[in-house]
Amino acid sequence: MKVIVVGSSHGGFETVRGLLAEKPDTEIQWYEKGDFISFLSCGMQLYLEGVVKNVNSVRYATAKGMRAKGVNVFVHQEVTHVDPDKHQVTVHNLDDDSTRTENYDKLVLSAGAVPATIPVPGNDLQNVYAMRGRDWAIKLKAKTVDPDVENVTVIGAGYIGVEAAEVFAKAGKHVTLIDMLPRPLALYLDQEFTDILAETLKAHNIYPASGQAVKEFVGQNGKVTAVKTDQAEYPSDLVIQAAGLKANTDWLKGTLELGKKGLVNVNDHLETNQPDVYAVGDSTEVPFAPTGKKRQIALATNARRQGRVVAKNILGHDMTMPAISGSSALSVFDYHFASTGVKQGTADALGVKSASVFVTDTTQPPFVPETAGNTKVYFKLTYDPSNKRILGAQIMSKRDVTANINAISLAIQGKMTLNDLAYADFFFQPGFDRPWNIMNVAAQKALKNEQAK
Repeated sequence: MKVIVVGSSHGGFETVRGLLAEKPDTEIQWYEKGDFISFLSCGMQLYLEGVVKNVNSVRYATAKGMRAKGVNVFVHQEVTHVDPDKHQVTVHNLDDDSTRTENYDKLVLSAGAVPATIPVPGNDLQNVYAMRGRDWAIKLKAKTVDPDVENVTVIGAGYIGVEAAEVFAKAGKHVTLIDMLPRPLALYLDQEFTDILAETLKAHNIYPASGQAVKEFVGQNGKVTAVKTDQAEYPSDLVIQAAGLKANTDWLKGTLELGKKGLVNVNDHLETNQPDVYAVGDSTEVPFAPTGKKRQIALATNARRQGRVVAKNILGHDMTMPAISGSSALSVFDYHFASTGVKQGTADALGVKSASVFVTDTTQPPFVPETAGNTKVYFKLTYDPSNKRILGAQIMSKRDVTANINAISLAIQGKMTLNDLAYADFFFQPGFDRPWNIMNVAAQKALKNEQAK
């Protein structure tokens, strides 16, 4: 059996890895449009801040290593067309500009997504960058030490934008963080958390220009000099666009069935509408456990699961994509946070009726001093008031307590209720935590609120 895998990021890598794990003699052709396989954009901040020294190490695998395992790896070669009837793909070799066709028995498309470009005047000026992929990582690294770059403007206050803002603030630059939403990280955290983080950003020379729409990139001599919004103009020696992603699927129009936002429609086995063609990663939707509906959640963890599910199905195992909770985490200077599932701020858009409780506590008993690590922790639990089912949670502290969110993710997927969580068994040791875990405390508070209605 010959399997062609297109794309070498999380979904493509895990597909190849899954095939090798169970049937290492599978004939695999693995295609990457760039000249570097398996770069992890989620590790870019660590490289830009110097925690990881070599950009080439921010990866899962090397072409040489995978070829040694029998995989036919092709770099700088782009799959430009799929012919499902003939079970063929067209390959464009970017080195010599030649084209050829390759037959397949099974085809896996990990087409991914590309940074969305803001359609305003001046977006073609020099020093307007993106923050995705190895090539941009190398360019951004140079700008962190460029003496001519004093003012940096980041467009988009999601994970990628906040990471970019932190990198350049730590490099001594003045950073403006623009977003149309009223709060930074608004899609990931409710206001109780973002109010604290907004003050933290300001304290580190990052100005959150929230609730503003970009109207123009202003430039002189072909280089960007400012960003103009509907409210103000910000001097800018460098602009980083991090305002979302666009599915890389234009080349599949007319071949595969595409849905909203150009996402590839897949069934529970991750099969497309064409036989023997699968799709994984950021260009697809995944089943969302809190609602039971499909949703685009561009996370590496989801792509990895999809890749493993596809490998299983290709090898004859009947496996469906498990529902996910959408768990993620990030550090913003001294704070560490994580969230999962439904939040108060996203419930209406998801068509979910919800209620929430917010709890502030300390990570350890009061007798433990701050010098021993005892600090504040903030936790918010969201649930369905009609049946008390747990729908989501958020946690934040200057101490890393984010692993609690993994327990909530399991609770969501297991359809657990407030009653299940209120007295669930979690360990206690004063060097680590409180006798009642903060998840217990929040569930008990929610039950009390519901009983008082």
